[in-house]
Amino acid sequence: MKFNSILSVFTPKDGKFFPLLEETADILDQSAVLLEELFSLDNYKDRVKDLCRAIKLEETKGDKVTGLIYKELNDTFLTPFDREDISALADEMDDAIDVINRAAQKVMLFSPETLPPATTQLAQIIRKGAAEVQIAAHILNQVKKSGEQVNGHVKKIKQLEEEADGVYEKGTSGLFKSEMRTLELMKLKEIIQELEKCANKINNVGKVLKTIIVKYA
Repeated sequence: MKFNSILSVFTPKDGKFFPLLEETADILDQSAVLLEELFSLDNYKDRVKDLCRAIKLEETKGDKVTGLIYKELNDTFLTPFDREDISALADEMDDAIDVINRAAQKVMLFSPETLPPATTQLAQIIRKGAAEVQIAAHILNQVKKSGEQVNGHVKKIKQLEEEADGVYEKGTSGLFKSEMRTLELMKLKEIIQELEKCANKINNVGKVLKTIIVKYA
């Protein structure tokens, strides 16, 4: 084997991982955009099937990209970041996409009579958080230069997660103070919980990004 061939084996394949992580972040962002649309409709039942189908398609795409990331981790000797950090970032983004899909599917499955303002607010927060992740993921390949910028997005993600906690508490409290039927209350409570969980998952992505910044910026 020639020296150049040997050397190429030990050279980090940066180009393999960053586009895949960016693609996952793009899928997360698109899923969140669709989720926000679902919860912003005057009559969600008009388009719930189409939007849920579109979100499920994004979730399937996310699973495929995550699988490719794992394959590259197995096939690549040297990686641009620690393997556990790449794996954690891919996993947390994939988990957030999964929860977005679950929230949408529960709306279709439960078919609540109405969607309260808290669900719209949480969906908006999720969309904003996903957008912060997307921007951060697209500048991660220059982390030594963009570390401070990425950290700014991480802080914003944390602020959004705290905002989601407040909306969740107020929204849940409002449900129990209302006079709606018990079955309807339980449907909405579970949907709101799923949305709040998604905000937490996006914050987990931010935590991984912060770990990478600390190590490499």
